[in-house]
Amino acid sequence: MKALAITALALTAVFVTPTYAQDQPADNMQILMEKLKADKKLLVAENMQLTESEAKAFWPIYESYQKDLEKINQRLGKVINDYAANYQSMSGDVADKLSSEYIAIEVDRTKLMQAYQPKLKKALPAKKVARYLQLENKIRAVLNFQLAANIPLVK
Repeated sequence: MKALAITALALTAVFVTPTYAQDQPADNMQILMEKLKADKKLLVAENMQLTESEAKAFWPIYESYQKDLEKINQRLGKVINDYAANYQSMSGDVADKLSSEYIAIEVDRTKLMQAYQPKLKKALPAKKVARYLQLENKIRAVLNFQLAANIPLVK
C-alpha cells in the first residue's frame, strides 16, 4: 500500500498545484503522468494475483477503463483549477457552477464503474472483480484525502 500512497500523493500534486503544470515543460508533465500510470498499474498487478488467462482478459479492460477514467480526472483537474483561480473572489454563481460540475463528475465516475463491472465479471471471478474495485476505491480515497487536506474551504 506504500505505492498507493505515493501514487495518490503524486496525482494530488498534479491536481492541487494548478500552476505547476503551467510552469513545467510539457515533456516533464508527460513523463510524470506516464510514471503515475505505470505505478498504478504495478500496484494493481501486485494485488490482483491474476492467472495468465485472467490477465489476458483483464488488462485490455483495465486500459480502457483507465482511458475513460482519465477523462473524468481531467474534468476534476479543471474544476480544481477553476476553484483556485476564483478562490480569492468566489461569487455565488461560480461556486454554484463548480459545485454542480463536481457532482456531475462524481455521478459520471459512478456510471463508469457501473458500465465496467459487467465487463470485468466476464473476465474475472467475482472476488477478483471486487478486489479490483476495492483497489480503485482505495486509490481514489487516498487521492480524495490529499485533495481535501490541500484545498481550503470556500470563503
